[in-house]
Formats: sequence, structure tokens, C-alpha cells
Amino acid sequence: MRNKLIWLPASIVLMVLHAYAGTYPYQNPELPVNERVRDLLGRMTPEEKLWQLFMVPAGKDADLSEFCHGVFGLQIATVGQADDVAEQLLQYGSGGSARSMAERINAVQQFFVNETRLGIPIIPFDEALHGLVRDGATAFPQAIALAATWDVALMEQVATAIARETRSRGIRQILSPVVNIARDVRWGRVEETYGEDPFLTARMGKAFVSAFERMGVISTPKHFVANVGAGGRDSYPIHFNERLLEEIYFPAFKACFQQGGSRSVMTAYNSLDGRPCSANQWLLRKKLKQEWGFEGFVISDAGAVPGMRDLHHVAFSYADAAEQAVENGMDVIFQTAVDHFDLLFPDSVRSRIQPEAVDSAVARVLRAKFRLGLFEHPYVEPEEAARWNGHSSHRKLAKQAALESIVLLKNDDNTLPLTPNTGSIAIIGADAIEARPGGYSGPGNDPVNIFDGIRQLVGDGHVRYVPGVSRHSAIMHTIPDTFLCCQWQGRECKGLRAEYFNTIDLSGAPVLTRVDSHIQFHWTLFSPCPGMINPDWF
Repeated sequence: MRNKLIWLPASIVLMVLHAYAGTYPYQNPELPVNERVRDLLGRMTPEEKLWQLFMVPAGKDADLSEFCHGVFGLQIATVGQADDVAEQLLQYGSGGSARSMAERINAVQQFFVNETRLGIPIIPFDEALHGLVRDGATAFPQAIALAATWDVALMEQVATAIARETRSRGIRQILSPVVNIARDVRWGRVEETYGEDPFLTARMGKAFVSAFERMGVISTPKHFVANVGAGGRDSYPIHFNERLLEEIYFPAFKACFQQGGSRSVMTAYNSLDGRPCSANQWLLRKKLKQEWGFEGFVISDAGAVPGMRDLHHVAFSYADAAEQAVENGMDVIFQTAVDHFDLLFPDSVRSRIQPEAVDSAVARVLRAKFRLGLFEHPYVEPEEAARWNGHSSHRKLAKQAALESIVLLKNDDNTLPLTPNTGSIAIIGADAIEARPGGYSGPGNDPVNIFDGIRQLVGDGHVRYVPGVSRHSAIMHTIPDTFLCCQWQGRECKGLRAEYFNTIDLSGAPVLTRVDSHIQFHWTLFSPCPGMINPDWF
């Protein structure tokens, strides 16, 4: 019996190949986004869902196999600086050139699209408060200076330029702007804000976020809400009544969501009315999602959810903190290391956390990814990234913004403007020779410090510089470990014998006795011995 060759119409062959390829409804760009979300959500395992609620930095050479179940998003070329789960310190690597950053993000996206079961792309995210925090990106004036221009149209031009440099590298979400109201100059983050006025902050915030959203980059106003504290203390408990919130602290956020189209928001570290903002049902569910109709997704600040245990003391474990956060309106938890996932979502929580809360959060994330077009176009063109990197038109715009931001308080005897005929000029202070662009800044492009700039204008012979009062704290040196020794259980040991008490007056018997090999500790929010010693009263 001989085999027969059967000819089939090309249309039939294509249908068979299409079916064999296993195309699902969520992969069909012709379907409505909500239908694609429902289909994909129904195909996900509980573990895959929870990974979509987790965002984390990833070093330049991170092992992507750790994300075999997918992940919400990664901050490329960034690593956490501490092992503690509630720590918030991040170290931004250079990431290389704009071209190499785009190539790296393409490679990362290729892994998630081709190597994970459902092929869900990630949202690469980064900081861009007044310029992308990366090599070669244009550094614009700090936020407080941009606010001093009182020029909404200029702000929108600046944001468009930043968004273009951001999008071209493949970054699709920025953790900016800061629209907190700064009413105490002692607060260390005043420079990141648009100042003390709710109206100006709302106008500037709206102009900033709308430019990014038009460019296909998700903006993330922060920190929701009132990330300030009495006396300028950062992230301390807030006890504002609803009228004060509505009149002063909510308007800028509402403008970003309802007028600027922001599709994300970051919660604050502090508590509001005794409840952490990262798990505040009134704030996240009732006010934001129900009353304001916010359809985007909520992310935590870095390490804020574990801080419910270590800082706020309202959770008995990291898993309990994660459960509280998701069930009270948090959608994505931002952490500083990938191994924090298992601490936040152990098996016990995966089986206990409300399924409808998880599904609601995952649906918000997937909706954003579909609307960004990531499933159809996950990659970028590296040549485009290189072309817009620190573009000359952007640098010209940065200079214009800097000139517009200058505020002249007084000009006795018409000292300004300086000219080559100006007499002797004294420049005092370390800032004059450092060319510091401000917090959340990249290295800038060919920065010129104040001292050099004035010398170039009026000549060396007219300028004298002195460093003035130092702002550097003296380094305290502890006794080297090699000089520490003690008797412990009948033998000599390296270190000092320590007795720990769960009181501050050393009353009663010590709870723990041990040998500490050194006396330079970094407990910060944490106990010297979790489970035995109090974290803040010992």
C-alpha cells in the first residue's frame, strides 16, 4: 500500500497551523481588552497570579530563571543595598549606554515572552523625577525648580522630552512625580515636590503625567497620601481629618488621575489615621477606587508592606502584611530582592488570601499591560534609544527650564548680572564645586559646577573660593574586632559578652546572653534577635 500525497487549500493549512500553535483568546489583539484579561486570568495558576503582584529591581546580569512564573516588572540595572526585607535602599547601576539598556530590556522581554508558560511581558520601570536616572539621559532642573517657573506648558515640554528618552529605552513605567504638599522646609524631600500650594502642584503634576501617558509610559504620582510628618520628620504618622485631605493633600492626586490620566499610584510609608497607607481600605478602596473611579493599579513604596510588621507593628509576619495589603486595596508590592517573594507569599498565604482580591489586582495589572500594547510590541529599537539619548534639543530645553526657574529675591546695588568688569567675587560652600543635580538624578551630561561657570564668565582673577562650613559628619570608628575578647562558658572567646533585656532600665533577668563578635550594629528598624528581643524597647 502506497502513501498518497494529499493537497489541501492554503487556508485550511493555515487554520491547522494556527490551531496547532495554540493561540488563545488573550493573544488576539482584535478582542476587547477586558475579554483578553478574563481569558488570561482564567488560565493562570495561583502562583502565576501572585508573581504579577510583585515588582523588584534586577541587576544588570540578573538570573532571569528566578522569574519562571513571570513577574509584574523589573527595574533593570538596579539592586537593593540591604538584606532586610523592610529596607528601602536601592543602588542604581549605570545600565550602560541608552542602546545597551534598550538591548538588555529587549533580551529580558524575550525571556518572559518566549520562556514563561503564558508569555506575559513585564513592565520595565524606573525613576524619572526630573530626567531619567541613567547614563546619558538629560538632567532637567529639580522638581521644586520646575515649579518655580510657574509655566505649565514648559513643564509639559520637559516631561515629553523625558518620556521620549524613557520610552525609547523600553521603560514603560516611571515612579514619578512627587505631588506631596511640602509645608515644612525641614522635610528632606521638599526638593522633589512642587512646593506648598495645592493648586500649583495639581497643575504641574497634571502637565507632567499627561505627557508621559500620551507617550505610552505609565506615570505614578506619589506618595499616597501625605508622606510628611510633624517637624519635618519623614513618613511619620498622619492624623489629618477628611476636610484637610480634600482641600490640601488630595487635589494634586485627583488632577493626575482624572485630568492627566495617570494609570498608577504609589502609596506612602506613613500611616493615615492609625492605619498604614499601604493597607488602608478607606484610602485605597473607598476613596481611590470607588469614589474617584480610579481604574489603574496601586503599587507600594519599596519595602513598605513588610514595614507594616517592622515599623507599624500591625502585622505579626511579612505574610500577614502582604495579605492585609492585597485585601485592602494594594495591587503590586515593590520589594528590593527577589527572595522576598517567598517571605510575603508563602504557601500558607497563597491558600488563605481572598481569591477575589488577588484576581481584582491581577486584572488591573493585565489590563495595563494589554493597553500598553506589550503583548503585540514588547520590544524597542535600540537605534531609537541611542538617537534620543541626551538629545541636543532636550539639552537646550533643560537650559531654558533652568533659566526660567531662577528666582531672584533681591539685587542690592545692581550686583547682577555679573560681567568681566565685576570686582572680586567670593564663592563659599562645597555645593559650588560639586555640580550636584539633586536627588533622584542621573550623572548628567558634561556638568559644570557653579565655581567653574562663574570663572568662565568673569575670569579667574575675579573669583575666590573657600569651602566654608563642612556638611560632612565625623566618622566614628568603633574598636576593631581584633581587640575584643571575653570569657564565655569557661573559655576565651573573640568578642564581647552581651546581655539583652526587654526593658530599658536593665531590670529583671536578661532575655538573651551571647557573645557579639563586633560592636558596630545596623539594626535600624529591627530587633537584635527577632522573636526574643523587642525591636524598639530593649
